[in-house]
Amino acid sequence: MGGPVPEVPCVGAVVHDARGRLLLVRRGHAPSAGLWSVPGGRVEAGESEVEAVVREIAEETGLRVRPERVLGRVRIDGDGVVFTVTDWVCTLLDPAQQPVAGDDAADVVFVDAAGLAALDMAPGVVAALTGWSALPR
Repeated sequence: MGGPVPEVPCVGAVVHDARGRLLLVRRGHAPSAGLWSVPGGRVEAGESEVEAVVREIAEETGLRVRPERVLGRVRIDGDGVVFTVTDWVCTLLDPAQQPVAGDDAADVVFVDAAGLAALDMAPGVVAALTGWSALPR
C-alpha cells in the first residue's frame, strides 16, 4: 500500500505592520490556489529556515524582513505529500515599504481583523493564528 507520505519542509511568515495589520498573500498555485494565507513556501536544498523565510517574503511581497522566532508548525496534506510548515514571526526592516505581489502570489495585502473576516482563507490558517494569538488587531 505504498510507503510513508513524503514530507516537504516549508516556511511561513507572520508579519504585522505598525498598525497591527497582518500580511497575507492570495496563493497563485497549489496548495490552496486562490485562497489567502500568510506568505511562504518551500525550503530549498542547502537553505536554512531563516534564509527561506527571507527569500520567500522577498519573492512573494517584495518586503525585507528579519525572522525573530518560530511561532508554530502546521502540517498541510497536499497531493501525495505533506507540507510541514514552520511559521516564523518576522519584523519588517522598512516599515514604510509597501508590499507588491510577485512570484507565486496573485495578490498581497495588510489586513486588520475586519478585513481578515472578509477574505477566503486557506484551510487551517485562521485556527493556527488564533491558537498562536497572532491575529491582526
